[in-house]
Amino acid sequence: MRQIVYKIATVIDWRQAAASGFYAGSADDVRDGFIHLSSKSQLAGTLEKHFRGKTGLVLVAFEEDKLAPDLKWETSRGGELFPHLYASLPVANALWERTLDTAPAGTPLIQDEWFAC
Repeated sequence: MRQIVYKIATVIDWRQAAASGFYAGSADDVRDGFIHLSSKSQLAGTLEKHFRGKTGLVLVAFEEDKLAPDLKWETSRGGELFPHLYASLPVANALWERTLDTAPAGTPLIQDEWFAC
């Protein structure tokens, strides 16, 4: 089974990446020296902690093996291993992208049917 990792970005940043061919990362990514990604099981926590109250977001899926060897699983929040990419994300490697709606409570929403592919 292929491992998929996900990037949450602003729609504006992702459109700029699509135009250039590469996503260089958010301000937080640039500050930390790598692009923050999440596994499917980590998405809800990432959205709640870092994106609550934000709108204009997109969720983008990537196959882990297409990001090798620059993808590293490293200890982060709560001692859990998170995927960190030490390179720009090639837009052409995206499996899909989905615009995130926001729940009334302010947390961006993901749809289970997105993960069926």
